[in-house]
Amino acid sequence: MLASFALSLFLGASSVFASPFASVKRSCGTYISDADLIKAEKHFQENKVEPNDFATQATLNIYWHVVAKDTTLSGGYIPDSQITAQVAVLNKAYASVGISWVLAGTDRTISADWYNNAAPSTSQQTAMKRALRKGGAADLNVYSVGFTSGSGAGLLGYATFPSSYPSAATDDGVVILFSSVPGGTAAPYNLGHTLTHEAGHWVGLYHTFQGGCSGTGDSVSDTPPESSPAFGCPTGRDSCSGGGVDPIHNFMDYTDDACMTEFTPGQTTRSKSQMATYRGVSI
Repeated sequence: MLASFALSLFLGASSVFASPFASVKRSCGTYISDADLIKAEKHFQENKVEPNDFATQATLNIYWHVVAKDTTLSGGYIPDSQITAQVAVLNKAYASVGISWVLAGTDRTISADWYNNAAPSTSQQTAMKRALRKGGAADLNVYSVGFTSGSGAGLLGYATFPSSYPSAATDDGVVILFSSVPGGTAAPYNLGHTLTHEAGHWVGLYHTFQGGCSGTGDSVSDTPPESSPAFGCPTGRDSCSGGGVDPIHNFMDYTDDACMTEFTPGQTTRSKSQMATYRGVSI
C-alpha cells in the first residue's frame, strides 16, 4: 500500500547561508540517506506507473504562502510582482519537462515564529503547513520564510518527495528563503532557481551528487556522478573519474543561479513517472 510508505527526508543541513549574504553557499535541507533511497527506489519500481505517451504537458497549480515577520520587504513580505516573476522562471525551467505552472492563490501570514524557525521537522513548520496548505497531491504549496534561527538557519530551501505524499499529505510542499526569488537580496541565489531546485525534489529528483562517486547515485543514467556539491560555476570540474565532467549546469546541483540551465532527458523521464506514480499526474 502506498499509504504505508514514508521516507525520512529531513535529516538537517549545515548552516552556511546567512544575511547579509557575504561569502555564501547554497544549502538545501532536502536529504535522503543511501539506505532510505534504496528502499524508496525498490518501492518505486514495484509500484511504478509509466507516464502517458500521448500527454505532452501538465498544468499544475501553485499555492503561495508568504510567511513574514512584519509587513516590510526585508521582513519577508514579498510583493506579487516577485511571485509572478518567480512563476515565470519556473515555467521556463520546466518547459522541457512538460510541466507548466499557474499561480492559483497567494496568502500572507504575519508570524515571526514561523518566519524565523520553520525548518525540516520543527514544530513551527508543522503548524505552518497544517494551517496554510491547500489542494491535493498535484498542487505545489510554496512557503517563503526567513530561515534566520534554529535548525533551519542558513537554508535556502527544502522540499518533500512525491513518495512521501500518501503517508504525510499535510507535510507536502516546498519551503524557500523569501529573498531567493527574482529581485531578492540573496545573491548569487536571487534569480529564482532555489524554487526550481526544490520543485525538482517535489517532482521526484535527487541531488546530482547523491551517493558521491560510488554510492547509489541519483537514479538517473545521464547525470554524471559527482563526489560532492559544486558551488559557483566551476567549468570543467570532474570529481568522479570515468563518468564525465560534473553536471554543474544541472538544476539539481548547488551552483549559482546563473550557472543553472538544465534538466536532462533522464531526469525528465524520471519526474514524469514519479508524478504519475505518486501524484496522479500524466505528462
